[in-house]
Amino acid sequence: MDFARYPDWNPFVRRLEGVPRVGETLDVFIEPAGHKISRFRPSVVEVEFERSFAWRGALPIPGLFTGVHRFSLTDEARGTRFEQSEDFSGLLVPLFGSILKATELGFKNMNTALKVRAEN
Repeated sequence: MDFARYPDWNPFVRRLEGVPRVGETLDVFIEPAGHKISRFRPSVVEVEFERSFAWRGALPIPGLFTGVHRFSLTDEARGTRFEQSEDFSGLLVPLFGSILKATELGFKNMNTALKVRAEN
């Protein structure tokens, strides 16, 4: 949730601005491998302090393309499990295949960088 520090460690979400409160709009700048930095403005749809956070992004016309991204933390015996998930829906999802694959790789790279940061 420390959005201001994302540029220090995150190779994918290069900048994230806004307030983590349901209903707020964020400014998210991502840099998928092989692509330019792009900006999108999702709405915060879930916040549970130190447990979960989710945003929803969509094209202006309902039913064309919507993505919900969720981050969650779970206590475990050996520490904390961090998980991400993303659900896409809409008529245009099949047309976004290459960018969605690059996005998936970007979030995997983010996971790796977060693991290194947490263990140091």
